[in-house]
Amino acid sequence: MRQSSLVVVANRLPVDDSVAPDGACEWRRSPGGLVSALHPLLQHTPATWVGWAGGTGPAPALPDIDGVRMHTVPLSREDIRDHYEGFANATLWPLYHDAVEQPVYHRRWWDAYQRVNQRFAEAAAAAAEPGALVWVQDYHLHLVPGMLRALRPDLRIGFFLHVPFPPPELFMQLPRRAELLLGMLGADLVGFQRAQAAHNFAQLATKVLHLPATDRRVAVENRVVRIGAFPVSIDMTEMEALAGRPDVVRRAARLRADLGDPQHVILSVDRMDYTKGIEQRLKAYSELIATGHVKVRDTVMVQVAVPSRERVEQYQILRERVEREVGRINGEFGRVGEPAIHYLTQPFDRAELAALYRIADIMAVTPLRDGMNLVAKEYVAARVDDSGALLLSEFAGAAAEFTQAFLVNPHDLEGLKLTLMHALQATPTDTVERMRAMRDHLRTHDIRAWARSYLSALDQTGELTTRLATA
Repeated sequence: MRQSSLVVVANRLPVDDSVAPDGACEWRRSPGGLVSALHPLLQHTPATWVGWAGGTGPAPALPDIDGVRMHTVPLSREDIRDHYEGFANATLWPLYHDAVEQPVYHRRWWDAYQRVNQRFAEAAAAAAEPGALVWVQDYHLHLVPGMLRALRPDLRIGFFLHVPFPPPELFMQLPRRAELLLGMLGADLVGFQRAQAAHNFAQLATKVLHLPATDRRVAVENRVVRIGAFPVSIDMTEMEALAGRPDVVRRAARLRADLGDPQHVILSVDRMDYTKGIEQRLKAYSELIATGHVKVRDTVMVQVAVPSRERVEQYQILRERVEREVGRINGEFGRVGEPAIHYLTQPFDRAELAALYRIADIMAVTPLRDGMNLVAKEYVAARVDDSGALLLSEFAGAAAEFTQAFLVNPHDLEGLKLTLMHALQATPTDTVERMRAMRDHLRTHDIRAWARSYLSALDQTGELTTRLATA
């Protein structure tokens, strides 16, 4: 088995779900942009990506992609049900998002979580050459750093959490809280989206494990584990180029015409998830229509809500509620040919998304809780003429960077309505100044800057970081 100096361990492999008959695969753009961030580095160093290829049964043998080895980890139907849909997404996900929905605890889910994490750790151990860097990703694999250190103490291990990390009073609910913390502390560097998350983690290390900790490091036996904030980002250059493509510009013009060429277009692009604040946003918009502050003919709302985790009951119920509310609003306020809300559930390719970003006078990104929210960053990158207004939840990680956005507490319905009206009525000078400042920040804090920042903190030799800088 070929071994690698850099091993990325993530729940999913960065390849299409389907493999062509000739075995060809293409890079798949992941929601977190991890592939875009690491692709230049992975092409210049012996690298392996460890993850699940999708589906059940034996792990398929995939060819190398751009010189990067794909190491597949098999998952059974039981693994998917109890590890992925169960402990990861019905226990940890709601807990980490401020318990917007009540977390569910089942002992068999924990057993599956341990089993699957061990499988990923063993795969990473087999793929890594002596002294290699291993970068473990996200809440599906909390235990992997500790398991991997037991198997391969020679490795440099990093862990990055893409979602929020909750305050102690929430995390303390977990029946297996100590085990999860110890799993993360198997890493040399634990990264979070925001400094507050690192602070929460340090507090819990002291409270639960009785370890000496600061917001920058935790002492574990004879080791020091460093912790910190590394806000994830996007490939701004790629989105700018896409938004400026002639076919995308033409598509945007057609979309606006199809919407009736209104004065204002409000756009939201979300996964169908109870953390995204979709219901609160729809309620605020409908109340503004009911009071006459917004007129359907002049202002159009486009809500993209792509279904996700459809086998999880909470998500099925949410979709039904959202679709019922959209139907109510359109039935009460829409006209023939003029719906109050254009509601779309199909996934869009990157070019179509860029066209939607171009026509959106207001981008409403109002999650109740979000680790970062890269849609906000994609919108800013796509506004190549510095126009447009970003309505952004205070509880999205992006709010710490985009302080010039129209910031809002999505739990405050009146405040949400007021801030939306503020964005709709803002002068072009105001919106251009805000957007230009956000674009300037994003240009120097893109996806490569994020990867470089994290890996330079993890890689004490500096060898891999140098390759990333010159890639």
